[in-house]
Amino acid sequence: MAAPDTDQNEVARARELIAGARSVVALTGAGVSTDSGIPDFRGPQGVWTLNPAAERIWTFEHYRDDPEVRRTAWQERLEHPMWSATPGRAHDALVTLERSGKLRALLTQNIDELHQAAGSSPDRVLELHGTNHHTVCLGCGAVAPMAEALDRVRGGEDDPPCARCGGVLKATTIMFGENLDMDVITRAREAALGCDVFLAVGTSLGVHPAAGLVDVARMADAEVIIVNAEPTPYDRVASVVLRGGISEVLPAIVG
Repeated sequence: MAAPDTDQNEVARARELIAGARSVVALTGAGVSTDSGIPDFRGPQGVWTLNPAAERIWTFEHYRDDPEVRRTAWQERLEHPMWSATPGRAHDALVTLERSGKLRALLTQNIDELHQAAGSSPDRVLELHGTNHHTVCLGCGAVAPMAEALDRVRGGEDDPPCARCGGVLKATTIMFGENLDMDVITRAREAALGCDVFLAVGTSLGVHPAAGLVDVARMADAEVIIVNAEPTPYDRVASVVLRGGISEVLPAIVG
């Protein structure tokens, strides 16, 4: 059931569009994860809002060149709430949408893998900003589970180097100053071009190129549905805009 302040006519219109769709593509942002207790970066209670200095640990140049930044980053990773978070109702709603046969692809800006934990098929999830569940060596490129590095931090290593070559380890997330994975972006654009409903959930649509996927979908004449607590720059091109709690609104339109 949708939140009381949600326009029920708009809920009905969104349900109608999804029910009539051949192919739905969803784009999810931080608002989907905040309901699971994972703070966003830029919101009123966001990590960078409360502590602007924390942005340094997400900047590639600072992370690569400053051991103190890396030591801080490893402690942040070790204590991050994502390790104890569980999927919420919004994650479950997208699993329901996939099982209905409607959902072609799930494009996410989130790095917590909660969509996969909820039951979304990994081959349908495109992680636009990478994942925090693995590490990559900046020297030799070796990829390994994040859990292995965190065990080393718990064991006393404050900046664990690559076990293979001794290089700097980082999460397989996209930091400021790093290039996106263009293969992932290309696949996301292809998915947006092939859908007839584009569903943007819990994202401010202010970060590109993820936000530009709305433009791609509109070029293909897809209907756009936006579910977000705050206004976005793309509200004017959307067929339906829904406010209210994502964990209430999303199940109401896909169930």
